[in-house]
Amino acid sequence: MKNTDLTVKDTENMLNIRVAGIIIKDNRVLMVKNLRSDYIYSLGGRLKFGESAQQGVVREVYEETGVHMKIDRLGFIHENFFIGSTPSKMNRQVYEITFYFYMKVPKDFHIETDTATADGDGETLVWLDWHSNERYYPQFFRNELDNPSTEIKHIVTDDR
Repeated sequence: MKNTDLTVKDTENMLNIRVAGIIIKDNRVLMVKNLRSDYIYSLGGRLKFGESAQQGVVREVYEETGVHMKIDRLGFIHENFFIGSTPSKMNRQVYEITFYFYMKVPKDFHIETDTATADGDGETLVWLDWHSNERYYPQFFRNELDNPSTEIKHIVTDDR
């Protein structure tokens, strides 16, 4: 079961447990854009059964960037409630728990790969100034990345 995503769903609801890497270089954060969505989102994905959040974020960062990075620290635990708008989540109530880890970014880091979403849409990695007016998630990056805390922050958003 190790390769199974940590997702529980029924006909109306869905629970996802995710991990995300915060990769900052030159005052920009590495994010993901796909061809279908009109917004940018954090780099990461669903945790797999049998792996820890730390193992999952290292795997996801490698899958999406082609670079093995070490974890600096856990920055945020985000509980997010929303109505799904992608094919796998369409019109479902979604409860998503994401562990956001600051990653140790190598000085010579550059983007090596493009990835694909769980729905098969092509993705591209983009550097984003978190003060940008572009629509992106999580929105708390806009304020929280300016003065990173050494403490873990718990954030809850509800967009249902």
